Amino acid sequence: MKERGGKGGSQPSVNERYTQWKSLVPVLYDWLANHNLLWPSLSCRWGPLLEQATYKNRQRLYLSEQTDGSVPNTLVIANCEIVKPRVAAAEHIAQFNEEARSPFVKKFKTIIHPGEVNRIRELPQNSKIVATHTDSPDVLIWDVEAQPNRHAVLGATESHPDLILTGHQENAEFALAMSQSEPFVLSGGKDKSVVLWSIHDHISTLATDSGAGSNGGKSPKAGIDDKPPSESPKIQARGIFQGHEDTVEDVQFCPSSAQEFCSVGDDSCLILWDARTGSSPVVKVEKAHNADLHCVDWNPIDENFILTGSADNTVRLFDRRNLTSNGVGAPVHIFNNHNAAVLCVQWSPDKSSIFGSSAEDGVLNIWDHNKIGERSGPASKFAPGLLFRHSGHRDKVVDFHWNSHDPWTIVSVSDDGESTGGGGTLQIWRMIDLIYRPQEEVIDELEKFKSHILTCSTP
Repeated sequence: MKERGGKGGSQPSVNERYTQWKSLVPVLYDWLANHNLLWPSLSCRWGPLLEQATYKNRQRLYLSEQTDGSVPNTLVIANCEIVKPRVAAAEHIAQFNEEARSPFVKKFKTIIHPGEVNRIRELPQNSKIVATHTDSPDVLIWDVEAQPNRHAVLGATESHPDLILTGHQENAEFALAMSQSEPFVLSGGKDKSVVLWSIHDHISTLATDSGAGSNGGKSPKAGIDDKPPSESPKIQARGIFQGHEDTVEDVQFCPSSAQEFCSVGDDSCLILWDARTGSSPVVKVEKAHNADLHCVDWNPIDENFILTGSADNTVRLFDRRNLTSNGVGAPVHIFNNHNAAVLCVQWSPDKSSIFGSSAEDGVLNIWDHNKIGERSGPASKFAPGLLFRHSGHRDKVVDFHWNSHDPWTIVSVSDDGESTGGGGTLQIWRMIDLIYRPQEEVIDELEKFKSHILTCSTP
């Protein structure tokens, strides 16, 4: 596959598209924050909610700094202020400088990471625990509240992970997931393997520490075992699963089971696994796409549906009920709108038919697969199921994450090295609710607004 932070397909119309997008921000968005990054981040994830106020919430955000070696690579913990729906004035949200940092995003802590951070995943049972992938066979586990804040200068010693998960024979760089149901971790790598761990194999209080979420932001008193500063405890894998013929690029758990999961790879295969039945595939779709697969996600609300994204520029929706042990099964639908390789797909945590996809073309699309059959008039240029196009990035959108505490709020990051000469862009945004609310509600509201305008303009 192409490097996630590597060269993307730049098109002459990118700046033109961006200029047009920015002019429409007051119309299309309820809120948007634009934050310039000195160094690109290949991953972004929401952390715990810290504070709720009348007009905004404060929440942790995890991202990284992929440097050129002049300073260390870092895992960054930031505090974000998220303006609540229908609070921000339309004329204000478009007034941002692309080269400036947003007042809504403040760096809280820096961890000096051993190597660049390719992927970040938070533990659902305790989102102050995160896993990271770097260019090594190991998965690193961090208790971000307990880790000391570090000053990232050249020559500084690396921070020590709280736990190291071993089991891969070659580098595991991108494929990483954590189970919703139990503190299990899943990874894939260049050794063509999918590897499963249970953090309970190290300490049972890590994910169930009730004090970790209610101690006012202080370091959790329980978590990973105390250890000498120069040592990180290691745990072995619960299982190693073989079935791919090339690098495993992404993995995902079944939302209700830590024993069931899926994986995709550069062999164009989608594989479903069940740890209870052994280490061989349960279902292997041999030709899920026409090129390398980069990403996969399992619907958290309707577990029959699985999304995949590929270097063939498409997103495909599979129904696992239609997949059989010999790999037979066509996608329910193929979503075509991206002009370059799809890098990330993710279901909405709130609506079973809504998902997002981001790609090397700099676009983040929001889809509703329930609307595939709906076409408004002769407007065939609109892809079936396409709900919204976020065109605020000027280069490849390498990652994004829906906010489970504010379900229509999304954080996205782009690696802008090709288009702006370096760095990256982080955006936190929420489309205007008139786009996704039921049509009857929207019509009623517009009628009320029209009546209000007419009343106010009557002499």
